Amino acid sequence: MATTLVDQSALGSQFDEKNVHNHVTKDTNEVTLNGVSHNGFTAPEINSFGHSFRAYDAESERQKGVEEFYRLQHINQTYDFVKKMRENYEKLNRAEMSIWECCELLNQVVDDSDPDLDEPQIQHLLQSTEAIRKDYPNEDWLHLTALIHDLGKILLLPQFGELPQWAVVGDTFPVGCAFDEANIHHKFFKENPDIKNPAYNTKDGIYTNGCGLENVMMSWGHDDYMYLVAKENGCTLPSAGLFIIRYHSFYPLHKEGAYSHLMNDEDRENLKWLHIFNKYDLYSKSKVLVDVEKVKPYYQSLIEKYFPAKLKW
Repeated sequence: MATTLVDQSALGSQFDEKNVHNHVTKDTNEVTLNGVSHNGFTAPEINSFGHSFRAYDAESERQKGVEEFYRLQHINQTYDFVKKMRENYEKLNRAEMSIWECCELLNQVVDDSDPDLDEPQIQHLLQSTEAIRKDYPNEDWLHLTALIHDLGKILLLPQFGELPQWAVVGDTFPVGCAFDEANIHHKFFKENPDIKNPAYNTKDGIYTNGCGLENVMMSWGHDDYMYLVAKENGCTLPSAGLFIIRYHSFYPLHKEGAYSHLMNDEDRENLKWLHIFNKYDLYSKSKVLVDVEKVKPYYQSLIEKYFPAKLKW
């Protein structure tokens, strides 16, 4: 696959691990990075279908499909299922390809759990990334994180197991402890077999207060898969980038504050960057398409900076 090189000295990234956690207000309307205030991206009030974002109760055929998705997800995502999936996919023995090749594969995927978008996933990745790049031009690690955060959705494709949508997309949540009511469509958990296991039905469950999310088993999906791929292939993104990849669908935490008792200090620092990222991930979805070939050279240069040429998947 041909690669276009870009002079990385011209990219001007000022990322430094020691200053990544500058002041970030929780509502993320204004952020101070390296002493400079950023007003940033202004979130629209309605999505491309004319509804408010994440409006899971809005009446439409697509919404009915989303509700059925969450019924299946909440019934089937058990602790044993997640453990089995992690053991299977951490072998990374299904393919060897570059990050950009994976981006192109994503053209085949549409996320049935998302009430805000029905465009191919490559467009969502680039819409998010270009919006972040405009507001944070010097944080190239964040641009690349946005580009790759959903690549794990290739799990929907035959070569990667052709998993059902409920095992790939949608909001994520911890297993092995009580299902918090902040989870969307919480009512469907009543049919999850783990409900009958007393070890999993307290607030902490099998975990301890402040144990750190690294030690918590999350429902299986594209987030955890892409995190495994990045980590095991020697990715050099900062911890905040890996945190965003792994927990960007953990809406009960970063939208509602649920499960925060399981976090440690590093999680709390990284969550500040996830709050920033989430605004772009959620609200940049649009019917206005990005010119892929125009932006491709820049993102290829970032891939070369933070990843090996080929990765095991």
